[in-house]
Amino acid sequence: MERRFRDKKPKEFDQALVDVARVTRVMAGGKRMRFRACVVIGNRKGQVGYAVAKGADVAIAVDKAVRKAEKHLMEVPIVNDTIPHEVRLKHRASRIILKPAPEGTGVISGGAVRSVLELAGVKNVVSKILGTNNKVSNVHAVFVALKKLRSVEHKVSAPGKDSKKSDSAEVAKEKNQVGPKVSIEESEKKKSAQAQVEKKK
Repeated sequence: MERRFRDKKPKEFDQALVDVARVTRVMAGGKRMRFRACVVIGNRKGQVGYAVAKGADVAIAVDKAVRKAEKHLMEVPIVNDTIPHEVRLKHRASRIILKPAPEGTGVISGGAVRSVLELAGVKNVVSKILGTNNKVSNVHAVFVALKKLRSVEHKVSAPGKDSKKSDSAEVAKEKNQVGPKVSIEESEKKKSAQAQVEKKK
């Protein structure tokens, strides 16, 4: 008999195991030991996500975290292989700085932040962790910082709208100013005409 092999689907996302911890829970019969895993996934093209999950085994915890992370992906704006602008963030005990860098700099970062930026596809960036060393907290803080990034197109379009509004406001002011001037001139002409009529009489 011929064996039929199923073609395995190519992995769309790469994954990185950021932290594994053994946690215990006190129950009526004693303590129950489980494993907690923090996993970051990304396609290195601007999509990245993370999740924390628990399981009876490390493999089970990692598998649950990967499936959970696939449901909570986010888009990271990337301009010339770096981030659009600098971000400084303080989230709870975490303090993180992300700065854009020129081509050839690479990812100058450490710990959990490096895993997130590499899987997001950012090739040139400088970062610094100033707060806690907790990996899960720092991963969460990085995602909050990445959500605050705005593309250059979005930033440029905003002043254009403001300038249009200001131009229309100036035109309206000019129209309002023209109206009273015309009425004053007409009243002066009427007064002078009446004066000439009275002189003739």
